[in-house]
Amino acid sequence: MIPYSLLDLAPVPEGATIAQALRNSADLARHAEDWGYNRYWLAEHHNMPGIASAATAVVISHIAQHTQTMRVGAGGIMLPNHAPLQVAEAFGTLRELYGDRIDLGVGRAPGTDMPTARALRRNLLPGQANAESFPQDVQELIAYLGDMPDDAPVHAFPGQGTHVPVWMLGSSTYGAELAALLGLPYAFASHFAPAALDQAVRIYRDLFRPSDLLDKPYFMLATNIFAAETAEEALFLRSSMMLTFANLRMGRPGKLPHPVKDVASVIPKQFLPALEAIFDVSATGTPDMVRDQMEALLRRYQPDEVIITGNIHDHAARLRSFEIAAEVMKSL
Repeated sequence: MIPYSLLDLAPVPEGATIAQALRNSADLARHAEDWGYNRYWLAEHHNMPGIASAATAVVISHIAQHTQTMRVGAGGIMLPNHAPLQVAEAFGTLRELYGDRIDLGVGRAPGTDMPTARALRRNLLPGQANAESFPQDVQELIAYLGDMPDDAPVHAFPGQGTHVPVWMLGSSTYGAELAALLGLPYAFASHFAPAALDQAVRIYRDLFRPSDLLDKPYFMLATNIFAAETAEEALFLRSSMMLTFANLRMGRPGKLPHPVKDVASVIPKQFLPALEAIFDVSATGTPDMVRDQMEALLRRYQPDEVIITGNIHDHAARLRSFEIAAEVMKSL
């Protein structure tokens, strides 16, 4: 059986509070552990009223407190927003608190808009970005988490010697190439940016160089799953995420919208083809339909692991969708 994991953005549904969203994430994590999920990752986003995981390391600690054995981590930390030393200290602290079940996925995107990026890193000038130093920042971060020499001028306390596993995340071929050159495990964000998936996977596997951290490629495929007892119900649940993407494209981010029965009637027609394309690497429908769709994805991409996400407005329906997803993955 291929390992399956869960990516949570800690969505804040319309009509709910951030506190409720964080309680829902803890409840989902407890269930996910019982359902056999391998990891529970949270992602960093900023200036987004519908996402409660901006302080990602804090929410990871919240989830780790409510679970016992499942790996918990970041999918991911947007490294241009942070000094590598501070990230090493935060995740070193998590490692000391919760033992060897903490993961650290890092990405190059800011996870927000440029004004917010400048607010996060106040030394940025207008139009400037920190992404240019990303490869060096990743290597610096890994060094802080490793066995630093005694005469090194800077050490991460906590962090040093914890060897928290570092993953490369990406939604383009850039991350695939860097992950391959550094010998890191790689997770592709095909749950929202599937266009470059085939090329990225090929580049990662072809260029991979063994490292002290990993001796062969390890690729994790990200996919949305919207599962329910009927196909109509599954499409109804998926409409909340389609509306979220549409609102982002129209420049009006908000909380996770209530689902609608006919999403095409409430989204401007010019957005529909692009929004449908976002779900090219996804599975929607009944348990049997989801199983067939996932089987096809696994056959095509041969991932070493799958990470499943799906922002669903109703918490009970979200739990059921992830439960069905686990049952499907166990059957494959």
